[in-house]
This record gives sequence, structure tokens and C-alpha cells, in this order.
Amino acid sequence: MTTQEEQTRAGLRFPAGFTLGAATSAYQIEGAVDEDGRGTSIWDTFAKTPGRVLNGHNADVAIDHYHRYRDDVALMADLGLTAYRFSVSWPRIQPTGSGKVNQKGLDFYKRLTDELRGHGIDPWLTLYHWDLPQELEDKGGWPNRDVAYCFADYAATVHEALKDHVHTFSTVNEPWCAAFLGYASGEHAPGRREPQNAIRGAHHLNLAHGLAVQAMGARRVGGCVNLYAVDPATDSVEDLDAARRIDGLQNRFFLDALLLGRYPEDVLDDLPVEIDFIQPGDMKTINAPIDLLLVNYYSRFTVSGAPGGKQSASAAPTDTGSPWVGSEHVSFVSAGHPVTAMGWEIDESGLVEVLTRVAREYPAIPMVVSENGAAFDDELVDGRIHDRERQGYVEAHLGACKEAIDRGVPLEGYFAWSLMDNFEWAWGYGKRFGLVHVDFETQERRLKDSALWYSEIIRQNSQHEPTDS
Repeated sequence: MTTQEEQTRAGLRFPAGFTLGAATSAYQIEGAVDEDGRGTSIWDTFAKTPGRVLNGHNADVAIDHYHRYRDDVALMADLGLTAYRFSVSWPRIQPTGSGKVNQKGLDFYKRLTDELRGHGIDPWLTLYHWDLPQELEDKGGWPNRDVAYCFADYAATVHEALKDHVHTFSTVNEPWCAAFLGYASGEHAPGRREPQNAIRGAHHLNLAHGLAVQAMGARRVGGCVNLYAVDPATDSVEDLDAARRIDGLQNRFFLDALLLGRYPEDVLDDLPVEIDFIQPGDMKTINAPIDLLLVNYYSRFTVSGAPGGKQSASAAPTDTGSPWVGSEHVSFVSAGHPVTAMGWEIDESGLVEVLTRVAREYPAIPMVVSENGAAFDDELVDGRIHDRERQGYVEAHLGACKEAIDRGVPLEGYFAWSLMDNFEWAWGYGKRFGLVHVDFETQERRLKDSALWYSEIIRQNSQHEPTDS
């Protein structure tokens, strides 16, 4: 180990009890879409619709985690992970989204969580990572208010079955993506381009969160948002307004609802839709007390209100509409930072910015970085993947976590995205975020250099003297 590497690792020392884990989601890894009573999800339908997913890929098999979970948990244990964040497949539990419960689906997650606990790994359960049962979409999907109540029933079912296996639950992963990529731009399932319904869907996803928190009454429940630092390209009036708009729809619309029980007035004023879907008591429900805030962070936005330029920060592989309802004129420009294989600019300072902002502007709440990672064009050489770019990305963002803690942010953990290469939504198998390389033909798993490095960081943090920082 070089002196520089030693100094880097010495600087990534976290307070005692700090969680260092990795994350996945059900549809991206499980496969087994037709087994043991699982129903059809919107992503099953979307992926099999021509032109929706790059190269016509689907996740019928994905990386076969449903059958290989024991080996995957053993791999996690070898890496020394202290926690594993995963999602439950709603159609595996309720094939139609409501009514009869599929016991075989619940049994799978019991086996998974027992396996994790048997290896000393803390299971962190996410209830919804975008795989809405297709029958609920057929009834209108998230723009239909009834779906939020179906979600609460589903949450109560999962919680009752797994409350003795899992101590940390989160509700809806990245409601911005589910609403605006699913119902405005059409980049994600169900692939609709209906801006007004995207706004309704966003509200109902927030409502689903609050109803689920109430339904579970669990000891430890969190909400999950994907946050971006947002900068104007210049100090012009147009660019400053563009930054306000994008920050409002991406960040404040969800943070204000979850943590303050209201929507920002300026954001509502931006929206080209009659706000007739917020019923009395909704905001109080959405503001149900939670125990922690899960923050997903990948990049920073630099925006302009001037004509021309890229109309979305999305890296969609197919033609899509704009997800920025009411702000379709805003363009996204480069700040000159290096980019990942997704075209996302790498800027770890943005993570410090969003964490300190939440700590400064909202009621005190413990936080966890629940997703953070990068796709790069990995190359397998002599059985190894020397992914120094990914290692550097994770290293820089762990450093940002340390800086945020030093600034007084109550940050309690970090989850790398993703544990393994997997089905990357509209990109199919074309982008790799994993710490672990997966050969999609043979399903062989290989530890990338970034995984070995991260494992050493975890090991050193498990051995160091506790700090008060």
C-alpha cells in the first residue's frame, strides 16, 4: 500500500456505529418473474414493449438473485458489509396489487433476511422501488388516489410478516423518478407522457409514503428522496429562475412535504395544472413522523433559462419527453466536471451541499446516504476489473460524508449503489454500476477492485477506536 493510499484510508474513519453497506432493488436483480405466484409489474410490461428498453432487454432473469441469494449474501459477508439495502417486489407479495397475499413471496424475503442476519448483515427493507403491479396501473396507476391506499395495505402486510426480521424500513424510493420519469417524460415504466398526471402521481406517491408510515407503526421507518445540488449557469435572471424551478420540483417539492407538511407555494405556482387533488388532511398524513431520511445522491445540476441546450438531465437511451413539468424550457449545461458512463457530472461537493442544507433548513432528523455510485465502462482483463474511476468516485463521496459529519450533519450511514451489476432500467444491461461484476450470460460474480477497496474501508472502520466526530 502506498503512503497516499494509507493516508486516504486513515482519513475515511467514521464515528462508531456508522453503517457501511450496499444497495440493490428487486426488479433489477431478482429475475424469476413468473415463479412462485409473482404477478406482472409495470416494468415487465414496459421492458417487453418494443423501443422502450435498449436492445430489447428485460429482467426476466436479471442476475438470478432469486435463486442465488445465498451465494450473494455470502459474497456480502466476504466484503464485510454491515448492512444491505434491498427492495421487496410488490407483485411478488400481492400479484394484483391488492387483496390476496402470496405467501411464497413473503417466504422468500423471510429466507433472505434470515440469511443476512445469520451472516451479521443488517437488512434494510425498501417497500417500493418502482415495480407497481400492472393491474393497479390498468386502474390508472399512481395518478389514481386509490393506489396510495393499496400501498398502505401492502406496507402493513410486509411489515407484519417481516417486523421480527427487519428493523429499518423505508417506503417509496425516489418518488420524483416514479412520478416524472414514469408519467411525464415516459423514460421509465409505465412510459406515459401526461404532465398533469405526473403531478397527481407525485402527490399520491407522497401520500402513499405517509399512509404506509401510519399503517406500519414500526420502530424505525424512513422516507427516501433523490436530491441534487442545483446551480444557475450564470447570474442572469433567467438562469436564477431556472435553478429555483428545478430545485423546487426535484428537491423542495418532496422535502417540504415529508418534513414540513406543505408544498412550496412557488413550485405549485409553476405547475400548469389545477391543484385539486390535495384533500384535507393529506399534508398532515404525508408529514407523519419518520425516524430517518434516506438521501440518494449522484450528481449536480447546472441549469439555464436561456433558449437552446439540453432539455433534460436524463441520459435516456431512447426518445423521451421532458420530466420537468412546468419548466420544460429549462436547459441543463455542463459545469466542466468529469462524467460517468451515464453522462452524469461527478461532483462530490454537491453531496456535502445537500446534506448540510437538509440539516440547516429542516427539522433535525438523522440521515443516511442510501444510494451513491457510478457507472463506468468496465473492462475485464485477466479475470480482474481495475475500476479505478469507480473507486475514486466512492472514495470522494465517502470523503464528502466525512466532511458533512464534521460540519455537524447527523449522518449515520452510506450505501454504495450498486452491490452488483444488474438490469439498469431503460439502459437494459448496457450500464454497470456494481462493485461486483456480473457476467450476464453465465451469472458469474467477480469482485472489482472497487469492491476490494471498499471492503478494506469497512474493515478498518470496524477496527478503529471509536470517535466522537
